[in-house]
Amino acid sequence: MPYPETTTAFVVTDIKDGNWTKFSKQELKLKPFESHDIDIAIDACGVCASDVHTITGGWGSEIPLPLCVGHEVIGRAVKVGDAVKGVKVGDRVGVGAQIGADLTCNNCKADQENYCPNSIDTYGAPYPDGTISQGGYSSHIRAHEYFTFKIPDGLDTNLAAPMLCAGLTTYSPLVRLGCGPGKKVGIVGLGGLGHFAVLWAVALGAEVTVISHSPSKKEDALKLGAKHFISTKDDKWAEPHKFSLDFIVNCADATDKFNLSDYFSTLKVNGTFHMVGFPDNPLPSIMAQDFAPNGCYIGASHIGNRPEMEAMLELAAKQKIKSWVQTIDISEAGCKEAVERVYKNDNVKFRLTLTGFDKAFGKRA
Repeated sequence: MPYPETTTAFVVTDIKDGNWTKFSKQELKLKPFESHDIDIAIDACGVCASDVHTITGGWGSEIPLPLCVGHEVIGRAVKVGDAVKGVKVGDRVGVGAQIGADLTCNNCKADQENYCPNSIDTYGAPYPDGTISQGGYSSHIRAHEYFTFKIPDGLDTNLAAPMLCAGLTTYSPLVRLGCGPGKKVGIVGLGGLGHFAVLWAVALGAEVTVISHSPSKKEDALKLGAKHFISTKDDKWAEPHKFSLDFIVNCADATDKFNLSDYFSTLKVNGTFHMVGFPDNPLPSIMAQDFAPNGCYIGASHIGNRPEMEAMLELAAKQKIKSWVQTIDISEAGCKEAVERVYKNDNVKFRLTLTGFDKAFGKRA
């Protein structure tokens, strides 16, 4: 039975032997509708590197199949629970990488619901009734109102979709680390995550330095608003930049190949090397002594909370911030093309958004 019992989704059914690129259209069960839920007819879904890490098995081979990925979702509210406040049928709304939490634990009460021990990811996670959450490469998604966000009128749907995961993932650590006027911030990796980190850091008033292994990205870094660009091609690239940055946000997923002590050396005393890009492989061996020359720290974070999402979307609308996005029509072939291009980093500048949902699924109520 189709919606409202199910969502029509493009799914992966096998991740072995390269089959993670093969999508098929199936009906997948939606969790029971509850009073705080909102049903969304999807109009656009960003393609996140997390989607690829998941279906390739890079972050672990034990995933529920069939699986529909996608957690940068924007669409129209088509059904609203009777306890929902702030969203009505017809509103343009979005869902990011988290779709549930207990909302009662100490973390949730402190606006740290993204660290709730009972968090539910937007796809591939079990609800209390056993239903598996399914993502945005599909006709509909059912979301709790706390994890559903109204999209400001000034934002284009296709450009805003990637903000809901990649955007928030970079915005949250920037503001928590004190990004603002007078701060010198390093951004490692100018890709889907990194270009957002540059956009937000510039908008928040910081002086931004992009650090990249690709010298060809200098022009794009400056167009995005960075003041400086450092190429790591030279073995001694860090020498002229020691003690120069307040903190670094690492958006690259190749950290396992880094000489981390070089990056640490560019930090001011007590600076932080903060990771939001996660490699499939373990980090390189680190000596405790690597932190001693400047008393630096290393850390990581997971998406952001609801207040940060709302503030980020408001900032984007107010300052007319536009992500760099290419679009692909959703279909079996379109999903295959999208994940393959992200996997190969095949001329993706800097995000992909799946569009054309009415063409694939028809007009939806």
